[in-house]
Amino acid sequence: MQVINFSEQNSCLNQFMAEIRDKNYQKNRLLFRNNIRRIGEVMAYEISKTLTYKPKTVNTPLGSLDIPQVKDEVLLATVLRAGLPFHEGFLHVFDHAENGFVSAFRMYTNREHTEVGIHTEYMAAPSVKGKTLIIVDPMLATGGSMVAAYEALLKTGKPAKVHIASVIGTLEGVEMLQKNVAEDTTLWCAAIDPGMNEHKYIVPGFGDCGDLCYGEKL
Repeated sequence: MQVINFSEQNSCLNQFMAEIRDKNYQKNRLLFRNNIRRIGEVMAYEISKTLTYKPKTVNTPLGSLDIPQVKDEVLLATVLRAGLPFHEGFLHVFDHAENGFVSAFRMYTNREHTEVGIHTEYMAAPSVKGKTLIIVDPMLATGGSMVAAYEALLKTGKPAKVHIASVIGTLEGVEMLQKNVAEDTTLWCAAIDPGMNEHKYIVPGFGDCGDLCYGEKL
């Protein structure tokens, strides 16, 4: 699996990441969601460079010319609920893409909240067969939710190519994907942090993306 870690490069993504990590900046949910969305837009643009293209003739008021257009059938899938603003950023770029949604969430399996299980409850998506599948989920902590979404989507067919995109990941999450997804999958992360705390939250991370976007859940 190829891993692209944008924090190793100089780009505007580092500014967006600095802001969403800032606990004072996080007090404004609108600004937080907007940066998650912008990270999705930039990441989608970078992924677009790897797709295949074919020329299309465009007629202007003064003539015509051939302009390369995306040839791939793109299916953009996300994990509810935290993935929604990230998904929206990707959809601003891949505005003709088909869309899929997976409800995969983690539940603590012990009283101390140190062990996590993944529950997949709902999926609405077309077949991924022969398509370029882009799965977006802002948090790649243990990697369990992403693997659950990946496995659920691949039950509908074999994609031509898989891209996985996260705002932030961990080394453990990367390792989980390496063990459970196809070798030619590409992982794109705005940053990869060294680890997690005892409750499986990314450290230093930025907290719970869903809560910061939409408010705390029960």
